[in-house]
Amino acid sequence: MSAARPEPLARQALAFVLAGGRGSRLLELTDRRAKPAVYFGGKSRIIDFALSNAVNSGIRRIAVATQYKAHSLIRHLQMGWNFFRPERNESFDILPASQRVSESMWYVGTADAVYQNIDIIESHACRFIVVLAGDHIYKMDYEVMLRQHVDSGADVTVGCLEMPRAESSGFGIMHIDENGWIKSFLEKPADPPPMPGKPDVSLASMGIYVFDAKLLFEELKRDAEDPNSNHDFGKDIIPYLVKNGRAMAHQYSTSCVRSGSDPRAYWRDVGTVDAYWAANIDLTDVVPELDLFDSAWPIWSYSEITPPAKFVHDEESRRGQAVSSLVSGGCIISGASLRRSLLFTGVRVNSYANVENAVIMPYVNVGRGARLKNVVIDRGVEIPEGLVVGEDHELDAKRFRTTEQGISLITQPMLDRLNT
Repeated sequence: MSAARPEPLARQALAFVLAGGRGSRLLELTDRRAKPAVYFGGKSRIIDFALSNAVNSGIRRIAVATQYKAHSLIRHLQMGWNFFRPERNESFDILPASQRVSESMWYVGTADAVYQNIDIIESHACRFIVVLAGDHIYKMDYEVMLRQHVDSGADVTVGCLEMPRAESSGFGIMHIDENGWIKSFLEKPADPPPMPGKPDVSLASMGIYVFDAKLLFEELKRDAEDPNSNHDFGKDIIPYLVKNGRAMAHQYSTSCVRSGSDPRAYWRDVGTVDAYWAANIDLTDVVPELDLFDSAWPIWSYSEITPPAKFVHDEESRRGQAVSSLVSGGCIISGASLRRSLLFTGVRVNSYANVENAVIMPYVNVGRGARLKNVVIDRGVEIPEGLVVGEDHELDAKRFRTTEQGISLITQPMLDRLNT
């Protein structure tokens, strides 16, 4: 007779998602929305990945702290994440910065965002708190990390990602021993320490932490009383526990959700326009690293009610067609050509237009005869007839926001300035 399976620890956990950051490196894409609310993958927002990981892992109590330009994010959460039922011991709290501690104080750091909501979190009587960043693209089973946290007896378990040592100086790096205990935490070190037995690899923090709830509350109260603290997990709470407690590294490779037999552990910080464009365009590959078709680990989101995508006209030079592209519901490709592009909901591409290597957000209208290559187009933009982007880098740089890799970000205000 087989032994009974242990009760999932995720059912005793609350996921606290930090979603207040602007993401200024995304430039105009975050002029109207916080980084976690930026569109990704055809129908989702960036925050949907952390939230979906929580739900798929079995966590049914979630809190989301918002701050910077939060309306778009809050509206998305209200429409797409309102299926939690209190009678099933489920909850979903949206926690905007609301000066709950002081009339002059918003969230001043990631730890402070949790501290200001301790009374709300305590009311759920959870055993564990899983602190998550709301602005990364990945699939992860938090139950595996929770189990390691309990088995090790750690005060905090830190989600970590292996990366080439030469590329890791921009991250918070964990110096660990052979058993995974964190010996020191270094914020953006010039000379990142290697992993034991892997001289060319460093271990970077993912901004994912597991705490016993009681210990976390004690640490947050201690930190709140420290006038010299930044009240931040990465700068204050984690280094303190590394020095004065027991901090364990959890390697993402052990809990990432892969597609079939694919050995790769997918994780992306889409924090720049170039990285954002590349991560979306990668989804058009024949076998992309990120599998959005995996029904066993779905990415939950708000899904608009839309008709199917439509391709019309079949004349030479006026044929509605798409090659190696993802086209969402409500799109109409009317006598236009798409290649290696990703279209969000409700995009219309009109006759004789050619679109290549493009990430086009919802409800964009591409005018007749436009030629667009290597672009990111913000929501609701009206692309004028005959506009050419991606063929003259110097001209593009004068009109639009153009990156080092030659990607042009197009917003409506940029187009409006062309006509003044």
